[in-house]
Amino acid sequence: MTNTTFDDWSGHPERPIQAAEYVRMSTDHQKYSTENQSDAIKQYAKDRGIRIVRTYADAGKSGLKIEGRDALKQLIQDVQSGNSDFTLILVYDVSRWGRFQDADESAYYEYICRRAGIAVEYCAEQFENDGSPISTIVKSVKRAMAGEFSRELSTKVFAGQGRLIEKGCRQGGQAGFGLRRALIDEYGEVKGILERGEHKSIQTDRVILTLGPAEEVVLVRNIYHAFVHEGRSESDIATSLNERGISTDLGRPWTKGTVHQLLINEKYAGDNVWNRRSFKLKKKRVRNEPDMWIKAPNAFEAIIERKLFEAARAIINARSFRLSNEEMLQSLQDLYQQKGLLSGIIIDECDALPSSSAYSTRFGSLLRAYRLIGFTPDRDYRYVEINRELRKLYPTVLGEILDKLRATGSDTLQELQTDRVIVNSEFSVSVVIARCLETPTGLLRWKLRFDTSLASDITIVVRMNRDNRSPLDYYLFPRIDMLSDKLHLAEDNALRLDAYRFDDLAILYDIATPITLSEVA
Repeated sequence: MTNTTFDDWSGHPERPIQAAEYVRMSTDHQKYSTENQSDAIKQYAKDRGIRIVRTYADAGKSGLKIEGRDALKQLIQDVQSGNSDFTLILVYDVSRWGRFQDADESAYYEYICRRAGIAVEYCAEQFENDGSPISTIVKSVKRAMAGEFSRELSTKVFAGQGRLIEKGCRQGGQAGFGLRRALIDEYGEVKGILERGEHKSIQTDRVILTLGPAEEVVLVRNIYHAFVHEGRSESDIATSLNERGISTDLGRPWTKGTVHQLLINEKYAGDNVWNRRSFKLKKKRVRNEPDMWIKAPNAFEAIIERKLFEAARAIINARSFRLSNEEMLQSLQDLYQQKGLLSGIIIDECDALPSSSAYSTRFGSLLRAYRLIGFTPDRDYRYVEINRELRKLYPTVLGEILDKLRATGSDTLQELQTDRVIVNSEFSVSVVIARCLETPTGLLRWKLRFDTSLASDITIVVRMNRDNRSPLDYYLFPRIDMLSDKLHLAEDNALRLDAYRFDDLAILYDIATPITLSEVA
């Protein structure tokens, strides 16, 4: 947030130095509230005859990276433009400028200001930022300490989450078919079952997994029995479930993949497993090795007895882990000769072969496995199947949005020809599902094409995850900011795009919720 202020300045007859203040608060402590920082900065300015003419405020923003800190970005941009109306920047302390993990990054942004003839002063520090050797050394130490604080905090938070896992508490994610999320208080007493989209609201409450409806529990056991004792494949089981009209916990048809995930997830044996992937200190998400996982055996009531679960996993592991690279490639070569082409879906539909993901894991990517057997596809025909599944998913996503809008009191009208939704007769919404594409180097990309003829006020982009089975996040694009009918998204994008990114659609529902106004006499 940026705004211009003209404080009541008096007591200094000469023209005062004009300054901008920069304040930032994450969730560190109340003493770092933007109001408290601003009060301290204003007192510092008053004592020195400085006039604050502009405020840049990043509220609720981490100091680990500049991404997402719109006010600091705007400050740097204003400084570099040469049109700023201030010659000094006041900051509460070094940590408010940022807790960058690379201290040189913090110094770099300050250098940009200094190069433009604008100094930076830290009002609550015990040193003068005058460029002297002493101040440079102290400032460098302070920057390193600010970054180290975040690393230590990350370690403490990680350790705390790990202890909760060991106690059987859930750290996010869907419960899964046959299971439900139960809310418990600080004494371990169950307070109720959380529905999809519901979260705890009291800090001392915790979430655990508990058995779901009896019919789902029985079905999970039947799936394991069919796989282990009857020798039926995941594809066969999925087909049988769909023919019986049974849907997954997300209300979707079963696939080989969803049955496979049910058969390999330790939670069905009562184990709580966490840290398969991590995203520390705003760095890239990484897939951790099994020895880094945090696991609590028998954390909650199991649906499947241990021996049956281990038997299922042994069968699955035997498909690939007991095969050498040469054996896997030979099987792939045989399939290629039989079918005349290869794709992810062709591999996954062949029960005699490891899954396409097993080939990707073993050889680095599916395309590399193709090259090793001499197959160079014009394109991976798996996209046809993925697009078909996404078309089937679209009505479900749109229906969930409509249900949520109505649940929050909004009046909705869906145009049958275009699927555009009119909300409260005030604005229109369209939904676009973005398929995830993986490059040969493992990077993720999303290519979007908008129907600009709809002229919707808000376009919701549902960005799918790597396997295109569930949403990763959401983008809400206002019509006024959509300058093209095509858009390419990467895993991390510039602020002009990621400013519209949200983990869920709560902000849309908040905007749409009608507010009752009292009549004015």
